[in-house]
Amino acid sequence: MRILFSFSLLFCFVFSYAQDHISGFNSLTLTYKFHPKFFLYAEGQLREIQDYTYPDYYEIKGGIGYNLTKNHKPFIGLGRYVTYKDKRLGKEEFRIWLQDVIDVKKGIVKFENRIRAEQSWFYEPKTDTHSTRNRFRYRLNVSVPLNAKKIEPGTLFANVYDEVFFVTPMKPTFARNRVYGGFGYQIDENFGIATGYLWQREFEASGNKNYHFIYLALNINIDGTDHHHKSYDFPGAD
Repeated sequence: MRILFSFSLLFCFVFSYAQDHISGFNSLTLTYKFHPKFFLYAEGQLREIQDYTYPDYYEIKGGIGYNLTKNHKPFIGLGRYVTYKDKRLGKEEFRIWLQDVIDVKKGIVKFENRIRAEQSWFYEPKTDTHSTRNRFRYRLNVSVPLNAKKIEPGTLFANVYDEVFFVTPMKPTFARNRVYGGFGYQIDENFGIATGYLWQREFEASGNKNYHFIYLALNINIDGTDHHHKSYDFPGAD
């Protein structure tokens, strides 16, 4: 716990002196396994993008996943995403997506491969305009337990990932790169926490932008089945 807290303080100190300001990325997730093969997932996010002291973005999303095998989990989801500009509603988004997650384990290291296809509908009230977007994402997420052979209650672990984003019909097609590094701690069978640093690069026709986030998350896992095999997979910053 002290390591997680110290990690967050370190990045706050470093980026308080950096040219690009630091932003907040806060997440609450709930995974409920109601069948040996099926699970529900819900997530709420609150971000402070322009000003760390003022939330200007939130999202609420969820969906249903299927444990095709122990390491293969297709998923379908939908969500609402809202951005504020100058403390006014700037953009609303409704999104649906399909994804496939395939895990590969090498010793104590787990490699999560996630592929996602999204369809989004946008509305901007200031200009009363509607638009759509297709986006495709790939993420390689690597997790390593630090004080055990696998992630279980009482385990501290390290987590890093890289995710790339491709969009259409907007340009440029390669729209975003997101890199994360941090630590997590599985408190007990139901609760886990995570914190780290997330760097996001936006590639835009008008110029590229960098964003620096401190990520904080509380993850809740509930197994409502009689199946005794438990997994403590962290969704990661999404």
